[in-house]
Amino acid sequence: MNDQKAPLWDLQRISKAFPGVLALDHVTMRLVPGQVHALIGENGSGKSTLCKCLSGVHQPDAGSMVWQGQAVTFTHPLAARDHGVATIYQEFSLVPTLSATENIFLGRLLYRAGSRLVDWEGMRRQTRALLEELDLDIDPDTMVRDLSVAEQQLVEIAKALAIDSSLLIMDEPTAALGLAETHRLLALIRRLAAQGRAVLYVSHRLDEVFEVADVVTILKDGRVVAEGKPIAELTMNEVVHLMVGVPIEQHYPKEHNAVEAPCLQVDDLHSENGVNGVTFQVKVGEVFGLGGMVGAGRTEIAHAIFGIDRRTRGTMRLLGQPVQISTPKQAIEQGVGLVPEDRKADGLFFNFEGPQNITIARLKALLVSLFLSLGRERQYGREYVDKLGITPTAMDRSVQFLSGGNQQKVMIARWLFTQARMLIMDEPTRGIDIGAKIDVYNVINELTRNGIGVLLISSDYPELLAMSDRIAIVRDGRILHIADAQSLSEHRMASIASGAEPGNLADQNSAGPGFQLREIGPASANST
Repeated sequence: MNDQKAPLWDLQRISKAFPGVLALDHVTMRLVPGQVHALIGENGSGKSTLCKCLSGVHQPDAGSMVWQGQAVTFTHPLAARDHGVATIYQEFSLVPTLSATENIFLGRLLYRAGSRLVDWEGMRRQTRALLEELDLDIDPDTMVRDLSVAEQQLVEIAKALAIDSSLLIMDEPTAALGLAETHRLLALIRRLAAQGRAVLYVSHRLDEVFEVADVVTILKDGRVVAEGKPIAELTMNEVVHLMVGVPIEQHYPKEHNAVEAPCLQVDDLHSENGVNGVTFQVKVGEVFGLGGMVGAGRTEIAHAIFGIDRRTRGTMRLLGQPVQISTPKQAIEQGVGLVPEDRKADGLFFNFEGPQNITIARLKALLVSLFLSLGRERQYGREYVDKLGITPTAMDRSVQFLSGGNQQKVMIARWLFTQARMLIMDEPTRGIDIGAKIDVYNVINELTRNGIGVLLISSDYPELLAMSDRIAIVRDGRILHIADAQSLSEHRMASIASGAEPGNLADQNSAGPGFQLREIGPASANST
């Protein structure tokens, strides 16, 4: 049995403090070869700090890290690498303008025997073997920027395997993957563990933890509340209870607030970025989900609606009135908001505090004569911080120091402040813990209760099924199928999204016999 083996790593009473915060408080954990060890907890529980201690980024203030029976101290990540530790972070550490080979061997180039000439052919050969081991069929010379997100994730793993790692630390490795890619990655993780590696798996997706992990350690407020528990002996509710401190019977507190009146009507939408004849309607107070594989075109539909990508054809109506949206500014003025997939790169201003981020899209409300009122900014900021249960520290701290859940609620507060009537939410719970997810779900309920339509894009199929009223399944920039969420299952959604099963709109969207895409006349030219 795996748990009878001597540990590869034995972390003993690890403590680490930062100014004003005790991040780790006497944490103990054993990592065993051949075992997938899940590390879970809410944001701020200490997971990332513990991983960074193991990978040499931070040095513990107290306690010891024992590697194969010997206490070790890392002063640099390279020291951790020399001890077989490879870390795969949620945010890729790849260089987009370099090839897969160059990324995998970055910082440790191979040289020809007896010379200082780089052995490019030898590195390509090793890269090809690593990629084949991961069932990834790409040219080693392919630029990383030309790979899909799923392919980039596998290149990250290949990079870790190339150093002959004995411990793989994986931080939210499926955050950017769809259902099919996630299942392939989980199968790969099991295969890597079977080869004798220890895997430390950090994830907020508890269904994945139950699928892939052998044991689990749960942190809360920097302390261990469960250490090395066999996953087979726990239930989902027990895990959630340990994480958040209170029992949670309903992970998805869905309310059904839709009425028949249309909120957003999209007709025959095309864009220069791959949206191809999309037609659907979101009702007032409805959560309309967009499902599909990664790269199916869901985000592109959101970008076309919000004016980020140029529309080449199609019309939209908001609350029954035609709208012309060619830029995000016009979208905001018309009452449409977007919570983007990548809140760090595309959503938040990390050098601003909470109130500035909340009010940035409606500065007119802050004007006193010709000047912005900082008093009004703070007043409105406080109102929405209280309304959404955002941590009070957001009032005076840059949002970069907030947890992922609080950052996401700041983004939502921005659109509530603009008085948006239609809100697009692209992967709104990616990278946030179970408690923060439930907070977001409750916010969605409040939005729909107030008559706001929500377009929900999510790669988390259980979330999409539980929180949507209706779901459209997208593939190749087209909608293949629209159905009530209650009539769908994860298996059926994946089957339609992959093309294994036809959807109820498949013929229509392929513009087959008997169906003509409606051309937009010159009078609508401004809509493009």
